[in-house]
Amino acid sequence: MTAVSQSPLTRAPRGAAPRPAKPRRSALLWVAEHAALVAVAVLTIAPILFVVLTSLMSSNQALTASIIPKPFDVGNYARVFTELPLVRWFGNSALYAVLATAFMLVSSVPAAYALAQIKFKGANLIFTVIIVAMLLPPQVTAVPVYVMWSHLHLTGTLWPLILPNLLGDAFSIFLLRQFFMTIPKEYGDAARIDGCGEWRVLWRVIVPMARPGIASAAIFMFFHSWNDYYGPLLYASENQAAWPVAYGLATFRGQHGTDWSMTMAMTVVVMVPVVVIFFFAQKAFVEGIALTGVKG
Repeated sequence: MTAVSQSPLTRAPRGAAPRPAKPRRSALLWVAEHAALVAVAVLTIAPILFVVLTSLMSSNQALTASIIPKPFDVGNYARVFTELPLVRWFGNSALYAVLATAFMLVSSVPAAYALAQIKFKGANLIFTVIIVAMLLPPQVTAVPVYVMWSHLHLTGTLWPLILPNLLGDAFSIFLLRQFFMTIPKEYGDAARIDGCGEWRVLWRVIVPMARPGIASAAIFMFFHSWNDYYGPLLYASENQAAWPVAYGLATFRGQHGTDWSMTMAMTVVVMVPVVVIFFFAQKAFVEGIALTGVKG
């Protein structure tokens, strides 16, 4: 026998009243419910769109009443690479961000694991000190730290900003510790019963389970290093060969403030790597941030 398609009303039990059709929601109701989200989206996208459109204008048209470039001038992007040492600035930023992130992970992951998964005397005191260090403004310790690096003859480079990450980063340790707290300690106990030491428990058990949290901490550190302006201003401003792209952009804007089209073109070029990295890593980033606050 061939199956005959039945309508939802014929499939209903005998004697049961058919369900009334849901009224169509009006467009005005949809707009009213999502007005706040639409407003936030417009406020977020509008400045980015303004920067992109201005970067495609001529220098005479930029910051005038015109919104759409007439004509579209892509030559500003070519000028950015030919008139500025942008490739070297990008290389310095990549060196700074990659090494700082790697050093932070090497030092902060074991520290966060010890505070979250191992019971020892003084753990709460150490965690309190880390919180205080995280809240302490960097300007408070800028003078004595600068004098120390000056005696080591490392001023004029980015190494005073990279090497301290070998001793751990307060915010990263806090973030990773909160994530490690969400991992049940029974996993580590089972590995120890099987004969694993603490290092093997960390790298074979905890780290694979904590990849979203580790990815979030790495992304935070990478973006902080890539966008850092105060640190290069303090340590590398005297050596143009060591400038990262954030400080180079700020310096260019100060020297060529009237050439807004080229300034906006350089801004777009600087934003592209950050947007691309976040686009590919957003899943792990959002998952790590969501899971970090599950357990205190």
